[in-house]
Amino acid sequence: MSKRTVANGLSGRTVAVLGAGKMGGILLQALLKNGLLSPKHTRATVAHEDRAKALSRKFGVTVGTDNVKAAEGADIILIGVKPQVVEEVASQLRGHVTPKQLVISVAASVPNSLIEKALGAEIPVIRAMPNTPCFVGCGMTAIARGAHATGKHVELAAAMFNVVGRTVVVDEKHMDAVTGLSASGPAYIYIILESLAEAGVKVGLPRDIATLLAAQTTMGAARVVLDTGDHPALLKDSVTTPAGCTVDGLMELEEGKLRVTLIKAVVKAAQRAKELAYAS
Repeated sequence: MSKRTVANGLSGRTVAVLGAGKMGGILLQALLKNGLLSPKHTRATVAHEDRAKALSRKFGVTVGTDNVKAAEGADIILIGVKPQVVEEVASQLRGHVTPKQLVISVAASVPNSLIEKALGAEIPVIRAMPNTPCFVGCGMTAIARGAHATGKHVELAAAMFNVVGRTVVVDEKHMDAVTGLSASGPAYIYIILESLAEAGVKVGLPRDIATLLAAQTTMGAARVVLDTGDHPALLKDSVTTPAGCTVDGLMELEEGKLRVTLIKAVVKAAQRAKELAYAS
């Protein structure tokens, strides 16, 4: 879906971002920057009045501290508050939103059903799980539709998140796995990058050059996977020549159990996401 199509879909619509913090603020800024939201039709909220004034000046939109006031009459309501506050915010909106509005939540481990129950009506709800690289337009977002959301709601949500990266639509039962892989994943990659850079320093490279080499190599390898669609194992083999340097490095990785450690990290994070979901 092109930016023009998204713009047509959002044209004249009012969007309220409840909790313009890290992720809410990233999406708000990206949509405004790309001209997909009109400042006069955009509202946002934060917890403190001083912060509201600062964001209002920064983005040129109305920013306040009253969630209900911001949400009333908005076509799309993006809930960007912390997970433990989502139910409270949704409860505040009870009786103030209608089935003609779309609610999108970006809170980890908060199921659609909890938000739907708190809203107390058949409100279309979509759960989204973006990650922090959305900040530079290279994010990965998974979205899952609630009981009252239609295909058009899903398309609109996907188009919005495509502005800050790529989007995939999944069944909600997979959202905890998404959290463990792509939402937590940047932290795993940063550790790998840090380790590669340290290795470069160990073998004599200046730290800034080692970090650049590690980061660009990681980005390039990921781009090849995305652009070619080839299996990572096949691409790995294309780099590994017989009796060459790479195979010796791979042997060290296998001996250090990097592969199984990464798998266990994703599994553990996904399990924790599921625990938090049950606790909510």
